[in-house]
Amino acid sequence: MLSGKNAIVTGSNRGIGRAIVDIFARNGANVWACCRKKNEEFETEMAALAESCHVWIKPVYFELDTEESIKEGLQPIFNEKLPIDILVNNAGVTAEGLLNQVSIDSIKKVFDINFFSQLVMIQKVSKKMIRNRSGVIINLASIAGMMPLPGRIAYGGSKAAVIWMTQSQARELAPFHIRVNAMAPGTIDTDMIKHYTEEQISQFAADACERRIGTAEEVAKVALFLASDQSSFVNGQVIRVDGGR
Repeated sequence: MLSGKNAIVTGSNRGIGRAIVDIFARNGANVWACCRKKNEEFETEMAALAESCHVWIKPVYFELDTEESIKEGLQPIFNEKLPIDILVNNAGVTAEGLLNQVSIDSIKKVFDINFFSQLVMIQKVSKKMIRNRSGVIINLASIAGMMPLPGRIAYGGSKAAVIWMTQSQARELAPFHIRVNAMAPGTIDTDMIKHYTEEQISQFAADACERRIGTAEEVAKVALFLASDQSSFVNGQVIRVDGGR
C-alpha cells in the first residue's frame, strides 16, 4: 500500500508510534523513525525490521519541546533531499490534575509537546510537500480532546487544539494536494495508561461498545489507511479509534 513512500514518524520507539513504523515498513514504506534518545536496542530492532521488509528505516533523535530542537532534528532528514510523502505526528505526553492542582507551567509543557511540536513539524515539513505538490499528514489527537472531563485540562486541551489545527490545515494545504487528518484513540494498551488502576482501566473498557481497551496495532491500521491512497478522498477528518466510547 505504501511501496516506495518515505515517512517521518515521531515517538517511534514505543506504543502507537512503534506499531505505526512496523505496519508502514511491512507495507513498503521507508521510515525516518524519530524519538528523543539514542537506544541501541531500538536501533537493532529497526535494522532487523528494515532488512525483513526490504526497506530502509533510519532512527533520528531530537527533542520536541522547542522549535529550535525540532529544526535541528529535521535538518539531517532534509539534507537527504528525498521526497517526504508522509508525516505522522505521534509523539505526546499525558498529564492529569484538577485546575487548582496543576501549575500553568506544567500545562504549557504539555502543550509544547502535544500541540506546538505538531504545529512546528507541519510548518517545516509541509514546505517540502508543497514543492512536490503531494503529501499526507496524520496527527495524533485523542478522545480526551472531544470529551471534556475533570482533571484533563492540560492533556484534553492540547488534543482539542490538535483537532482544530488538523481541520484548519486541511483547508490550507488541500490546494497543494496535501491531506491532513487526525486519529483520536480511546484507551489503548500502551505505557500511557500505566498510571491508571486496574479498576479504572476496567471502567474505560466498560464504557466502550467493544467492552475492551484497544491495541497499538489497531490504531496503526487506521494510520496505514490514512497514509495510503485508499483514503484519497478523506481530508480534514478526525477518526475515533475508541471501540465506540
